[in-house]
Amino acid sequence: MGRQHIDFIRGARGAALAAIADPAVTDPDVGCPVFTSAGEMLDAGQVDAVVIANPNALHVETAIDCLEAGVAVLLEKPAAVDYAESRRLVDAVARLEGRLLVGHHRRHHPAVARARRAISDGELGEVVAVSGMWSARKDDAYFADVEWHRRKGAGVTLINVVHDLDLLRHLCGEVAQIQALYSSQARGFEVEDTVSLTLRFESGVVGSFVASDAGVSPWGWDQATEETMAFPFLPDGDAYRFVGTRAALSVPNLAKYSYEAGASPDWHSPLSRTYLPTPQRGSFQAQLDHFLEVASGEADPLVTAEDASRTLALVEAADLAARTGRTVDVTKFRNDLPDPEDA
Repeated sequence: MGRQHIDFIRGARGAALAAIADPAVTDPDVGCPVFTSAGEMLDAGQVDAVVIANPNALHVETAIDCLEAGVAVLLEKPAAVDYAESRRLVDAVARLEGRLLVGHHRRHHPAVARARRAISDGELGEVVAVSGMWSARKDDAYFADVEWHRRKGAGVTLINVVHDLDLLRHLCGEVAQIQALYSSQARGFEVEDTVSLTLRFESGVVGSFVASDAGVSPWGWDQATEETMAFPFLPDGDAYRFVGTRAALSVPNLAKYSYEAGASPDWHSPLSRTYLPTPQRGSFQAQLDHFLEVASGEADPLVTAEDASRTLALVEAADLAARTGRTVDVTKFRNDLPDPEDA
């Protein structure tokens, strides 16, 4: 991911690649100074803002070091390895009055902004339900070549579904309760490969989300967008369906289903399908442009440390629900900071 960010920086107006901190970079022609550690780079005083894409276990410490140096931070997800650690980051941002954006990039996609406006402006009426799916069969080498991919904590929930949970929070508000079923039947590893989540949002919306990294499907954000070249693009695909009292909307293709003007607004009338117009723009580049505004003080971050922390809490609440078979009160879970060994 770090190498992709280098390309995004080079393609952005108002930004210049000033330095790289990576012990694995040995190419003398990268076009900027290369340091073996973030600490060395910060000591050199050559950067105003950084993109952190190092191993997850180092995210919080590196981010805090940068914030203490007065440097703005774009931090790749997950912001921390667990919810408890994410609170350290939240506290540091508040204490240092730091400028930090977390890289849940999907929020920056134009289709997401348009869907959020449709929901908030009442174009769908009152949203009552949402459903979603992400399913794509990961290749066998993904697990065979990297041992930790087969271990607890590297399952489809934290690696993939965390993006979907963040986006559902962004569009529907905070989750009040969660139920979960996990399965590792397809591969038999310690880590889950298939999950089913049931959600109740504080707004009253109820929803479901199914995900699998073992099952073939055309359904999911990555297949429905051209965000990642690793996924073949499927035109007119969707990942989420929002159901309202006046209309329904699928995302990211923004197909809106509603009754024609003058028709009786009930199940006896046929639905018409229209597409909400939206500009075509990649979310990664839009995220970087937004980060430059955050770094300069022109904008508040679209995804804060608190946002990322709450999404991590939701992932852990799902894990607790799956292990215990209980419905988990998400607000209580966040406030209690339970010890995983006691759960």
